[in-house]
Amino acid sequence: MKWDEFFVTGEPLIYGAMVSIVLVSLAIIVGLTYFKKWGYLWREWLTTVDHKKIGVMYIISALLMLFRGGAEALLMRAQTSMPDMKILDAQHYNEIFTTHGLIMILFMAMPFIFGLMNIIIPLQIGARDVAFPRLNAISFWLFFAGAMLLNLAFVIGGSPDAGWTAYFPLASNEFSPGVGMNYYSLALQISGIGTLLTGINFIVTILKMRAPGMTLMKMPMFTWSILITCVIIIFAFPVLTIALLLMMFDRLFGSQFFTMANGGMDMLWANLFWVWGHPEVYIVILPAFGIYSEIISAFSKKKSLWIYIDGYQYGRDFRFVFPCLGSPFLHHGPRRYGQRFLLHYYDGYCRSDRSQDIQLAVHDA
Repeated sequence: MKWDEFFVTGEPLIYGAMVSIVLVSLAIIVGLTYFKKWGYLWREWLTTVDHKKIGVMYIISALLMLFRGGAEALLMRAQTSMPDMKILDAQHYNEIFTTHGLIMILFMAMPFIFGLMNIIIPLQIGARDVAFPRLNAISFWLFFAGAMLLNLAFVIGGSPDAGWTAYFPLASNEFSPGVGMNYYSLALQISGIGTLLTGINFIVTILKMRAPGMTLMKMPMFTWSILITCVIIIFAFPVLTIALLLMMFDRLFGSQFFTMANGGMDMLWANLFWVWGHPEVYIVILPAFGIYSEIISAFSKKKSLWIYIDGYQYGRDFRFVFPCLGSPFLHHGPRRYGQRFLLHYYDGYCRSDRSQDIQLAVHDA
């Protein structure tokens, strides 16, 4: 194999990235050697099972990915700012467009949330650590390995270029003959397994390791939002992992799952992808709901808005119900049907004899 077939060549930006990677790597090695921090790095960080340190590593990784994703966004906006700009050629633009979506969703937003989960959840529920500390460390390194594999494609072999949704037949060998989509399938499988393990770990942690006296209805809102997020992760990510495995078989071993011939179905990929993609929206946004629920409630010195029916607080229940209703009815679909469903349910309840029991109440802290 020739060097120009192994490394991506012919692009000044790629050459700049290669030089930057080499210089930064050398600077890290020289700094660790000069200050004699190799042992400290190995003992305190690389082999740690402390949930707080793992959370910090998640957040640092998310910030690094944010830097790359932000740079790609700037390049795309610069290319499209005026007609006939020559900053990126068509192939390079497709690659940046694809990796930008993957990085910002899977390798920036989600690890940032996982970092906050690792730091905050055990402290909020009164646990000394997560239920499975070593599994937690393995989950992080699986995520990190997937992220590094996707970044490696930028200089070795070529980045994926079929869009971050990787629709077939565009993602097939016929229309994407390079190794970029192979990087896509393998990197997302590795990081997705780590995400699935994290979901399992935190469900067990929240359900089994709460402090004595902390019932489910006494848990903080952020903990509730993470619990529901992890339930969604367990349902959504296995579908993505299997879809990526089928993609890898199609591309590497000649199977026909997503082809338009020999009994394959290209739309099967789109269906499987969005079985994961729709819940992914809630995986990202529900923890954010929990964060601002905690922050606004704390700094305003007011409790959250609750819906009382027969004297029972339904605020946490709605945090669980809304994603379930939103996925099929309201998200990327005919919203009027979801609105009609909710309004019909509300109208029917208000017409019942128990309508006087419905009240919206905001209580002082």
